[in-house]
Parts: sequence; structure tokens; C-alpha cells
Amino acid sequence: MTSNTVEQAFKAALYADTDTTLDTGASLLAADPTADAELARRGEEFVASAWRRGWQPADVVRLVRRELDEAHVRVVTTLIVAQARDDRARDHRWTAQLADLRTETTPPAARMDRFTHATTILELYRLLLTLPTLEPLDGGSTGGAARPESRMLPRIRALLAKAEATGFPEEAEALSAKAQELMARHSIDEALLAAGAPAPDAPRACRLGVDAPYEEAKAVLLHAVADANRCRAVWNEALGFSTVVGFEPDLETVELLYTSLLVQATTAMTRAEAVQRAQGRRRTKTFRQSFLAAYAHKMGARLEAATAAQTPAPETADSLLPILATRDLAVTAHLTHLFPTTTTTRLRGATDEAGWTEGTTAATQAALHDRRRLPGA
Repeated sequence: MTSNTVEQAFKAALYADTDTTLDTGASLLAADPTADAELARRGEEFVASAWRRGWQPADVVRLVRRELDEAHVRVVTTLIVAQARDDRARDHRWTAQLADLRTETTPPAARMDRFTHATTILELYRLLLTLPTLEPLDGGSTGGAARPESRMLPRIRALLAKAEATGFPEEAEALSAKAQELMARHSIDEALLAAGAPAPDAPRACRLGVDAPYEEAKAVLLHAVADANRCRAVWNEALGFSTVVGFEPDLETVELLYTSLLVQATTAMTRAEAVQRAQGRRRTKTFRQSFLAAYAHKMGARLEAATAAQTPAPETADSLLPILATRDLAVTAHLTHLFPTTTTTRLRGATDEAGWTEGTTAATQAALHDRRRLPGA
């Protein structure tokens, strides 16, 4: 009876996208408590199918949170953690995502009756069934073994945390500049170590969420941060993430810097918006959109200049420049392998002059200028 109930519920609810059929499936499940275990087992199968289509735990949770609500997030998190017990070994990024899910705190669940709970599960399963196939990243293999963390990363994290917390733009600027200096040194050190290793290092890829609202400007900012740190980013607008391709140490710094700059931009935008409101303006959406667009544009220009300033002169770095060039070529080749065809898009919606001006100013204050050149550069 149990398996038959689940099959009948799925037949009614999962393959016809109407509220009536959903109610029919939920009613069948609610009336048969013995079907609960089989329903959960089938959910784990849906999760495993998502992995075969290139999805990773963080990707699935991010999409469920975007398309549904926290009740569905709690269900899918439970399924992912349960499925991991029978899953094969994965790389360190996958392991870290699972660890985050196990420790993530979500709003307390409201008590649900059986019908409501069954409806939630069926809505989730409908979404899991429609997941498209993604470009396979490295989480599908064990080749990405965990590397010892550089002693520099905790220092970088601490500097960026202070930059986010301070209320003084000049202090945030100095802290961010020092963090980027350490990132550049970290990247070069790792490139030299990899060049001398017995087994050649290879580019990898990860996905970072680019959430609404104003996701286009956020994607441009991430693209700029990736380029400045010897990585490349491809934005999937429909699914709300960008895939960043690069060597592992650089991927770590891209995630750190992008997250920090986004926090700093949001803080500066809120502060500037309060001033605008005090002066009587009410066009919040256009102001914010223009602010973030200007911030991304200005930050991209400053990061590009900073990258050029960090490049050692040929006469002082004969051994380093070929290594960096080889790594750049490897990143481009891996990007082309994952995305044989990409398109470009123009940044739209930056029509508010005050927002653009304030965003440019904020990017200048958070920018990474006055950077000391690295020794030997």
C-alpha cells in the first residue's frame, strides 16, 4: 500500500502543474502515514539525480530558497544530509557545503498538519524534477582533495571583517587595500609552489550566488573581482549564480573579496540612501540600481589598474611571468571546456544620476588604491 500511495500521489501531483492535482496528491499522502518513509526515500533519489545533473548541495538549497520558502529549504536540507550517508566520496568544497548545511540555522518551523506538510514536499519534488543539467564541476570527483589552508587566509578574513564593520570609509579603504595586497602575495606564492610540485596543479570551478535584487550589477562586480584575481566568471541569470573558474587559492580569495565588497557596497548604499531621503527624494529602486551599477563599474576599473600595478616587471621576474601566463592560459582553456558558448550583456538600468555619483564615490572609498608594490615587483 505504501509504495502504491506514493506512486498515485506522484502521478497526480508531479506531472501536472496545477493546484488541483497538487491537492489530490497531498490528500493521498496525508491519509497514509505509512507512506512517509517511502516518500523520504524517493526524495533522496531526487537529490541524487540532481547531483548526476551537475548540481551541488549549495546550488540546490539556493534555488529552493529563491523559488519556494523556508519550509521547503528545511525539507531539502534534511534530504541532502540524509542522502550524503549513502553518497560516494566528494571533494573538499562539497564536504564544506554539507558541513554548512548541518550547522545552518533556519527560522523555527511552524507546526504543520499532514496535508500541508505533504503539499510542501510535493512542491519541492516538482522543482527538483525540473532542474536542468549544469556544467559538471569538480565536486563530482575526489580529485579535489583538501589542501592545507594558507596561514595568510585568516589574516585576509580578519582584515575584510574589520573593513565591513568599521563606520569610517578611510579605515575600510586601508583595510581592504592591505587585504588585497596579501591576496596578491598569496596568489603568487601559491603559483610558485604549484610550479615546483611533482604533480601539476589544474584550474577548478565553483559557483557563487548572485542574488536579487540588482543581480546584474552584482554579477558585474563579481566578474571584476574574478578578473583581478586571475579567474574568470560566467553568470547564469536564470538560476541566480555565477560560475568562477581559476586555481584553488584564487577561487578562495575571489569569494572572500566579492563577499566583503558586496557587504561594504550595501552598507554605503544604505547610508547614502538615508541622506537622499532626508533631502526629500523617494525613488529608492532607481537610486539603488544606479548606485550598485556605478559601484561595480568603478570597482572594476580600480581593480584592473591594481592588477596591472601588481604585475612584476619582466627584468625582475623572468621566472614568475611565464608561470602566471601558463596559469592564465589554463584557466581560459578550462573555461572554454565548461562553456563552449557564452554571450555578453550590457549593464542596464543605471539612470539615476545621484545614485551613480554616490556609487562611484563609495567604490572609490572602498577601492584598493595606494597599494605598495610587492617585493621584487
